[in-house]
This record gives sequence, structure tokens and C-alpha cells, in this order.
Amino acid sequence: MSTDQFVGTPGSTPPRPARRFTSSYTALSQRVRAAGLLERRRGYYWRRIAATLLALSALAATVQVVGNTWWQLLLAPLVALTLSQVAFLGHDAAHQQIFTSPRWNAVASRFLASLLAGLSHGWWTGKHNVHHAAPNQIGRDTDIDSKVLAFHPEALEDKGRAHRWFLTHQGFWLFPLLLLEGFNLHYDSATAVLRRGAVKRRRLEVVLLASRWVAYATVLLLAMSPGKAAAFVAVELALFGVLLGGAFAPNHTGMPVLARGVKQDFLHRQVLASRNVSGGRLVDFFMGGLNRQVEHHLFPNMPRPNLRLVQPMVRRHCQELGMPYTEESFAGAFAAVVAHLNAVGLAGRRQQTCPLAQQFRT
Repeated sequence: MSTDQFVGTPGSTPPRPARRFTSSYTALSQRVRAAGLLERRRGYYWRRIAATLLALSALAATVQVVGNTWWQLLLAPLVALTLSQVAFLGHDAAHQQIFTSPRWNAVASRFLASLLAGLSHGWWTGKHNVHHAAPNQIGRDTDIDSKVLAFHPEALEDKGRAHRWFLTHQGFWLFPLLLLEGFNLHYDSATAVLRRGAVKRRRLEVVLLASRWVAYATVLLLAMSPGKAAAFVAVELALFGVLLGGAFAPNHTGMPVLARGVKQDFLHRQVLASRNVSGGRLVDFFMGGLNRQVEHHLFPNMPRPNLRLVQPMVRRHCQELGMPYTEESFAGAFAAVVAHLNAVGLAGRRQQTCPLAQQFRT
């Protein structure tokens, strides 16, 4: 594969040319299966689900005990943290990681994601499956399509002057924008289920989402005034967005972007577009296991706790093939994200005068 099939940013180094390694991935997959790493971990997930439900119940009871006071806002971050863990469990169920039965995984995902976290299972599964099929590919991966940010040079086209100025500093705007991600996720989820044909079992999804918000509002309004309840929800959604957006942002942003229509073997497509984030069990917890993004993309139905076990095998396999395997610290990953976003934005400002920037336009 020639390097002109990738879209870069000024100063970036295109990935090494890739050959087809379908048989190589098959060999890796066979070793992983033989090691039992694709077997379900029901005990792990039942403990996680039980602990999360217990935490939500305890928080709902605490809200009632604290009563009509602004001190309630101190509980909002704990609710956001717990709901982020619910969302990660719903993500795992949608990937068939919890049960062997697709039906029971779908039931679990709808219960966790739609009913508890307030994010439509059907909407999320549809967009997320497309992302896994073509990570960081222009025209296919909707995760790199944004009305606000530009993740690749092609996204700079048709932007107004004010927007282009914003994009020159977009890397630094990422963090305040994460405060709005929770609102955005819930809005996109709700609008998707209200459109005919947008998601499967749409009526069920509408009932689940509506029931969730009615129950949430009831718990809050039984304990506090409407104004305090609205402030509670605002704080919770802002921090929920930071937690989920912070888990998503470093996984692919700043990694090679594949041009439209380019074909690439599965192994290269998943490894080259993904970045792991190191940091131990604390990072594992806050990122819901998505910090091992390379392994998750190669084996999306692998139970979360097994990603740590398969990582040495995947790293060694990539080294044997001479394939880049990217892993950075939490701080280093976000620094790379900010640098990439700013480089893309600056390329837009200079594209009329700088030949180097111009060559990265597709």
C-alpha cells in the first residue's frame, strides 16, 4: 500500500507500507482462541453489574436522605462516575462480551445502556459497528465526522473564517467541549430513536429511554426543588461527558487516517488506527478497558478482563511483523491528541500559502 492512501498532518510521518496479512491475523486469532482468551467471564461481569446496581441504589437513597439542599451537587459526580461504568458495561454487552447468546447480550445492553445510562442500544450499536469496521477512514467512520472539530485536513473544507480561527486552537478547546459531550450523546440518542427506521426495535427503545428519564426526574424531585434538580442533572451530564469523552478521545485521534475508498487488510486497519493508553488498573477503571484499544479492535468480542492478558501476545505479533504498535501514557496520549488537532487546524489557516500543508489535502 502506498503512503499516499493516508491523510496526514504537517510534520507527521506516514505509516510504513502495508502488505496483506490476513493469514497472519488468522494465526494470531487461533493462538488467542487456543489460550482460552475468548471464553466468557460471566463471574467478572455479574460482580461488576451487581456492584454498579448497588452503587446506583445507594446513591438514590442518599439523595433522599440529603434532601433539599445545594449539597446535593456533591453527589452528582458520583452519579456520573457510576453511570459511566454502566455505559461501559452496556458497550461490552453490545460487543457480545458477556454472554454467548446474542439475544441475551442485546437484552443486557438495552437494560444497561438504554434503561440505566439513557443511551440507546440500537443507536450506539449501529454507529459503533461502522466505526469498528473502518476506524479512522474518511467517508465511513462517523466518529471522525464533527460539525465542531476537524480530525483530518479534508474536514477543513467549506469552513467559515470564524470557524477556521477556532480550529487553529481546537486542541485546547477539546477539554471544555468534553463538558458538553454528555448532553450531545443523550441528544443524538434521543433524536435517533424518534426517527422512523433509524434503529431496530425503535418503540421499545423509546419506552426504555422515556422510563429512564421519568424515574431519574422522580428520584430528584422527591428530594429537592426543580431548580436544584436541574442543576444536579447539568453537573452530572457535564462530568458524564468528560468521563466518556475522555475514554474515547485518545483511542484514535492523531493516528493515521485512511483516505476514501482505500482497502486495507484487517490487521493493519485495526492496529495502525488505534492507540493504547498505559497506566495500570486505575486507567483500566476510568476508561472501561478501552485503554487497550488495539486489542479491543482486533478482538471486539473478547471479555474486558482478558484484554490485559492478550496484550503481550498482540505486541509480540506486531513486533515480529515490523508493524507499529502504539502505546502512550495517559498524559502523553492526550498531548498527542491536542498536538494533532492543532496541527490540522493550523494546516487550514496556511493551506493557501504553504505548499507543505497543501499536499495533505485530499
